Amino acid sequence: MDVDTHLSLALELADIADAITVGRFRAEDLVVETKPDLTPVSEADRAVEEAVRERLAAAAPTHAVLGEEFGVAGDAGAAFRWIIDPIDGTKNYVRGVPVWATLIALEYARELVVGVVSAPALHTRWWAGRGEGAFRNGDSIHVSRVAALADAQLSFAWDTAERFHADGVGEKMLGLAHRCWRTRGIGDFWQHMLVAEGAFDIAIDPIVSLWDVAALMPIVEEAGGRCTTLSGVRDPDGGSLVCTNARLHDEVLATFL
Repeated sequence: MDVDTHLSLALELADIADAITVGRFRAEDLVVETKPDLTPVSEADRAVEEAVRERLAAAAPTHAVLGEEFGVAGDAGAAFRWIIDPIDGTKNYVRGVPVWATLIALEYARELVVGVVSAPALHTRWWAGRGEGAFRNGDSIHVSRVAALADAQLSFAWDTAERFHADGVGEKMLGLAHRCWRTRGIGDFWQHMLVAEGAFDIAIDPIVSLWDVAALMPIVEEAGGRCTTLSGVRDPDGGSLVCTNARLHDEVLATFL
């Protein structure tokens, strides 16, 4: 497959998304609803996904699409599948916190080959294509070379007591934090992108969905990092995400196994 062509399309989709999200960010009349799982969704989430799907229908009509807001479209057996999170960090977005992004990934033959994370309120965009490296605003990025937990900077996140206590993961994350040099709770896409660019060494999300992860993995891995579930499986649909600079990965996983 032609990685460059598909990456160019993904970047175009991010431009479309940014025009919508920036225009409605901190708008006084932004409409916010609650989904059945009690998470918020804004009119901007839906507008972004609709616009991205419309462009993909024209540019790649044979490709399947999976989006957080509108589910699956296209042939389930298609070789190409786009995976879209229109706004990762909706809770931030609707409260006026500038840490949110549109996540766009392309899967080919069940392998994630393109990832774009566009965070216009942070004036930052990260992207990667398989075999072509990872980039932030056009500059090549790489994970850190930190080789000891005592020197490592860690970020993890949870947002409810249920998530903290599930399988004892919260206490395990705190135990890991006490072994690291420094800990911050940044959350969502940003903590994993900071691993990709070498600012952080470990990022952990104990509960995630496929659309939260798909765009992140190609970027972190092309930057030299490693991504798995808490159980150590390289599976973007595995329900949790641990990203590290690779050197620390096995030691981090041992905390949870």
